Order: sequence, then C-alpha cells, then structure tokens
Amino acid sequence: MPRSPRSPRAKVLWFARLEYRFHAWRERRARGRGLRPTVTGFPGYGTEEWVRVLGRVLITPPVKRTSSGDFASLRGWRSFAAVPVGFARVTVTIQGVDHDVVADRGGVIDAKLPATLPPGWQTVTTTVEGTEPTETRVFIVGSDVRFGVVSDVDDTVMVTALPRPLLAAWNSFVVDEHARQPVPGMAVMLERLSREHPGTPVIYLSTGAWNVAPTLTRFMRRHLFPSGSFLLTDWGPTHDRWFRSGRAHKEGNLRRLAAEFPNVKWLLVGDDGQHDDAIYTQFAIEHPDSVAAVAIRRLLPAEAVLAGGRTVVDDHSAADVPWVTESDGAGLLERLEDAGVISRDA
Repeated sequence: MPRSPRSPRAKVLWFARLEYRFHAWRERRARGRGLRPTVTGFPGYGTEEWVRVLGRVLITPPVKRTSSGDFASLRGWRSFAAVPVGFARVTVTIQGVDHDVVADRGGVIDAKLPATLPPGWQTVTTTVEGTEPTETRVFIVGSDVRFGVVSDVDDTVMVTALPRPLLAAWNSFVVDEHARQPVPGMAVMLERLSREHPGTPVIYLSTGAWNVAPTLTRFMRRHLFPSGSFLLTDWGPTHDRWFRSGRAHKEGNLRRLAAEFPNVKWLLVGDDGQHDDAIYTQFAIEHPDSVAAVAIRRLLPAEAVLAGGRTVVDDHSAADVPWVTESDGAGLLERLEDAGVISRDA
C-alpha cells in the first residue's frame, strides 16, 4: 500500500522537533567552549499576593564594550545570537523563599508564584545551575489601584512598520538599536497617564520576540517611556502551527489581565496597522468593565503603505467605551482629555 502523506500538523510537529534539536546542538557546542547558562530577567508584574516572574535561560556570547564601558554598537541580530536552554530548572527567590520552576522548550520562564510584596517595583532573584543570582524586577499593583495601561510597541511607541516581512527582518536583525525612533509624543502621553494615576501598571503587550526584550528596555529608558512589564512571545513553530499567532498572544494576555485584575480598568493603546483595533473592539465587548478607553494611533499614509494597509473597525458602538484616534501621542492625549479619561489640568 502507498504511504499516506503526512498531515500538515505532523509536518509542523516534525519541524518543531527539528528546531529543538538544532538549539540542543548549539547548546552542546556552547558548553564545550566553557560557556554556562544564565537567566535574563524581564520585567514582570503581580499583586500583593502573587507575582508573575518572566525571563529566559540563555547561553550568551561575550559582548564587546567600548573603552568607556558602554556596549558597542548593537545590531539587531545580536539579540538572536544567544542560545536558549530548553527545560532548564531555575530557582526563583522571593523574600528568602526559593521556588523551583522549569523553563519551556525555548528557555522562557513564565511562572505565577505566591508572594507578599508591597506595591511598586520590587526585586526577585533567579539562578540556574548554581550560577550567580540575577535580579528580576516585578511591578506590584496595589489593591486600591483602579487604572492601568496596556500598550502595543511596534508602530505604537516605536516606528518599525512591522507587518511588512522584509522591513520587519531589517529592523529586527540589521538596524542598530540606537537608530530606532520613537513615535512622536507617545512617551509624554504615557508618562502623563502614569503621573495622573499613581501606582498605574504599564504593560507593553507586543507580538515581538523575547529576544528583543533587552533592546526594548534600553529603548524605553533612552526615550523616557515609563517603566513597565513586557509581554512578548517566542517566535517559531509550535505543536500545531508553523509560527505562533500574534493575535492569539494578545487576546490571551488581555483576557488573563482582566481575570487577574478584576477591579482595574485598562486604557488600551495600539495602532491601526496590526489588528489592534479589531482585538481591542472584541475585548471591550466581552469585558466592558475592564476597559477605561481605547486609543488608536493612526498610521501616516507612508507608514500604512509599508505596513500593508490599515485594519480599522468602522463601528465601535458595541464596545461602549471611549474611543479616540490620532496620528501621534500629542493628538491622542488631547482626544483623551476631550473624552474625560485624563484631566486637562494635570
């Protein structure tokens, strides 16, 4: 009998296994050169009863520094040169209490752990294979906080034109990180919102890869964006898909935030080039008590062409929340003032 062709799912599963074997081979080579894994921590969040600790176990190649001690010019590809260590056992220490967690196949740590911490930025430590502990920050949301911000990154706070594959690859792998430009006025708008609502959690929810989290951290700091937690994703095949769904990643994390913070109303910030409009519309319809307003950055005509067009929902009436749109942060701030989301005399 002739062999039946493999199903699409079987082919994807085979490719995922091949990717894992490739990283395992890279790991063996790195260890053979005497390199050891470390934990790269990403800003997480939590309440006064638990924390969501985020990070990734990597074997990182040495990075050259300049004579002043700063890192040399960083091209995007360096973010992807580190070797992920899958299924590594990591010890997370919170207030002297150790918690053992296991990284996923791509080395990513995403663990919700019990903790009693005061509101604001707090520090936990992580270690792997007995290496020196590394610090990871988590933002603790106070029980009295009622307002938060969820913001997209690409083309919302950083000009990238991400949906166009070739340009996305150029921005991710080639462009020097110091050449990346912020969207005008967005840092001021987000900082204003954080200042008017003390204790506001800021969540940067993006379809970007965890590899670029250190680059994003430096970008946010350099351009004076408010500190926040990152919710990124791990590129590559899963058990049933060639690539992870960016839309599902955003929808799932929005639903999770609504469940974890039932008393918080979120201002959802995005752009009209990556389905943010449709995602936020659906979320506002399903969770109206979790949405304070939606602010959509309207791409400029040239940016819209690079992004492959706009994805705008024409009717937001079913969402029943304030909905504003403008081409930059200053315009969005004015529209939010008009909508009463932020006061004019702040």
